[in-house]
Amino acid sequence: MSPTPTAAAELIARSNRLGSDPKVTNYAGGNTSAKGTDTDPVTGEPVELLWVKGSGGDLGTLKPEGLAVLRLDRMRALVDVYPGVEREDEMVAAFDYCLHGKGGAAPSIDTAMHGLVDAAHVDHLHPDAGIAIATAADGERLTAEIFGDRVAWVPWRRPGFQLGLDIAAIKAANPDAIGCILGGHGITAWGDTSEETERNSLWIIETAQAYIDTHGAAQPFGGIRSGFDALPETERRAKAAALAPTIRGLASTDKPMVGHYTDGDVVLDFLAAEKAPALAELGTSCPDHFLRTKVKPLILDLPASASVEDSIARFRELHEAYRADYQAYYDAHATADSPAIRGADPLIVLVPGVGMFSYGANKQTARVAGEFYVNAINVMRGAEALSTYSPISDAEKFRIEYWALEEAKLQRMPKPKTHQGRIAFVTGAASGIGKAIATRLAAEGACVVVADLDLEKARAAAAELGGTDIAIGVAANVADAEGVQAALDATVLAFGGVDLVVNNAGLSLSKPLLETTEKDWDLQHDVMAKGSFLVAKAAAKALIEQGMGGDVIYISSKNSVFAGPNNIAYSATKADQAHQVRLLAVELGEHGVRVNGINPDGVVRGSGIFAAGWGANRAATYGVEEKDLGQFYANRTILKREVVPENVADAVYVLTGPELSRTTGLHIPVDSGVAAAFLR
Repeated sequence: MSPTPTAAAELIARSNRLGSDPKVTNYAGGNTSAKGTDTDPVTGEPVELLWVKGSGGDLGTLKPEGLAVLRLDRMRALVDVYPGVEREDEMVAAFDYCLHGKGGAAPSIDTAMHGLVDAAHVDHLHPDAGIAIATAADGERLTAEIFGDRVAWVPWRRPGFQLGLDIAAIKAANPDAIGCILGGHGITAWGDTSEETERNSLWIIETAQAYIDTHGAAQPFGGIRSGFDALPETERRAKAAALAPTIRGLASTDKPMVGHYTDGDVVLDFLAAEKAPALAELGTSCPDHFLRTKVKPLILDLPASASVEDSIARFRELHEAYRADYQAYYDAHATADSPAIRGADPLIVLVPGVGMFSYGANKQTARVAGEFYVNAINVMRGAEALSTYSPISDAEKFRIEYWALEEAKLQRMPKPKTHQGRIAFVTGAASGIGKAIATRLAAEGACVVVADLDLEKARAAAAELGGTDIAIGVAANVADAEGVQAALDATVLAFGGVDLVVNNAGLSLSKPLLETTEKDWDLQHDVMAKGSFLVAKAAAKALIEQGMGGDVIYISSKNSVFAGPNNIAYSATKADQAHQVRLLAVELGEHGVRVNGINPDGVVRGSGIFAAGWGANRAATYGVEEKDLGQFYANRTILKREVVPENVADAVYVLTGPELSRTTGLHIPVDSGVAAAFLR
């Protein structure tokens, strides 16, 4: 085939524009298409094709490889073999026989809508304003009143081949229509050119929003509930940090989840309103919404002034009730061939005065779930402003949530990496060993918090790992209890909790006993012995509250057992760290938290400690050039191999991965073999 044809190129450009505007559609929501002609490489003759966004793609970031390409004649010929709505799911597999060429994305269930509608370009979108009309109790009347004969009403139907036939028939019967409102779902628009279609889509959205703004009730959610309005920012974020580990633990009862916290005005205003509890109970309507957010959220029924302790106690009660309710929902609608229940925990948790916690298998999924619930709030506001919010029934929600096609899509997802769903907090991670550890954990799927004394370096190191869905940088003076707690609070607000803590921050001054000052001694013990204690204490509180187990790793040193020269303060504090491992392994084991240590030796390359003067001191002590220090350390080992930061990171990976799940209280030497440091 030739380079991307004009029709497909226009489609991608239009899709990127539409998908980048949150007023138009959600992340990975909606789909777009274009019809055009290309040359068949077999016959050399022109062939009519349909380019349509593939299954699971995102409009805002759509690229050519994200399109499914089908022969239009074969796709439309499926009408002649369509077995009826009871067997419409079979048509998705039939799309494979209509594909043109190889590669590209898998056709989605909405492909029929795009192929059967007689228009060169089609957009199917999920704008808040459009869904507000679609979910209003009298949405059909409102559609006629707002749009006249330019937009038709389509009663709710589950996405699929029959919906495509329905919309095609409606377009044929309404020659003046530029699109339609899909009951309970979203909008579809069409046009003869890409520009016309985009213009029609935006006109429907803007017209709907303007009508809501002009004719809608001033307080669609009712008045403010006394005591339920937003707490001051500092107070609500402190409360959110205090609640986050408990809520994440509850939301992870069936499987580990990563969290995202939102305290935007849209959420806080909704939670303060009189109608919030009843509307939340109705759940979401648009399939893209409830597939991300579950059919409804868990909402705390206490005022913002409720204590953390009372809120936690009530959350435990509400979570038990939520699980029972979800199980009842599943039991009421499941059939013999339904997929097994996928978990009964909430994905959206609402706390009046504080905000929203959303959950997913990774940070991006959790964040997007929260964004979708914000969209759902906007939808409810628009529907209530004009009418009464009336989402599709639970039975219809179940038909989509546990749809065989949806299950097949989930089964096609790649196998998760070993550390996916885990949240790592690594101290001293802007350089050297800590940075290597953070890099390895992120590569294995973990969310990583790069904690360092230097905030700008921490943020720079985190940015190297990817966006904020993967890593963030925080300031952390580990010798200061308040600073440590602030860093852990930032961690749980960013990712929902913490699972894996690496005490790596350190420094060293190489001096003999008579030259070691009290200040030298205190500095090294403050950072490594006291610092590790403070970090472990703050993290343990969250780990215990989560109830999900976890790992604490101490980067100690072979000097914790090896009596090297001119090294009294450093070696003594490393011995302190080493024994903390044993003590905490015993104390935290009952909570499923494993505590292990790593004893490196002579990690010169990339080390912040060695670059800050320690290398020059040790080189002088051993009578070698500083540039040769790494090889000097290697030559005195059994294996004669230099230790680098990545070797320590490998040990952290193994200790915190699935292979050593029954190991705690262990120190692993990463020193290429120093016989004098063998553990006995």
